[in-house]
Amino acid sequence: MLEDILNKKIAAAIRTEKDFSKALKSRVDVVFLLHSNIITVNQSVKEIHSAGKKAFVHLDFAEGIGKDRAGIEFLAKNGVDGILTTRTNIVRMAKEYNLTTVQRFFIVDSHSLNTSMESIKISKPDIIEIMPGIVTKKIKEFREKIATPIIAGGIIETEQEVIAALEAGADIVSTGEVDLWNLNI
Repeated sequence: MLEDILNKKIAAAIRTEKDFSKALKSRVDVVFLLHSNIITVNQSVKEIHSAGKKAFVHLDFAEGIGKDRAGIEFLAKNGVDGILTTRTNIVRMAKEYNLTTVQRFFIVDSHSLNTSMESIKISKPDIIEIMPGIVTKKIKEFREKIATPIIAGGIIETEQEVIAALEAGADIVSTGEVDLWNLNI
């Protein structure tokens, strides 16, 4: 499944219903639901799968879904392909349910870089997301030290920023910019 996710270089990061519809029609293979809830997640996952795409839920932002073992089991039973989170313990639990795990890291200084490296060693996520995605220097540093696939996300607004992140070593770029979802990269 990891190969399927890394196949295309752009993932749709969805915050609104309008963007959800556009993502289903776009060229992306992966949809990140950044604001889902217990009432709509099942239908959203079905629609994403019907469009031939993988569905990931950002558990930290999911309303009404526990940030615990029961919440992860609920998502797994509702067909979610994977989760996004900043939390090491959630990554470890999600792996028990065979969900693909994306652990997000906000790199703001050298301390956060070192802390992130340690967290990766503990949680062993399938993919890491480095935010903001326009910090190509740090993406390159992660690529040189960590074999885990990398998603660059956050504040990526132009085709040039997408290309720069990919050239720095990111495997995928996650963006909420609808116009970038159909880039042929």
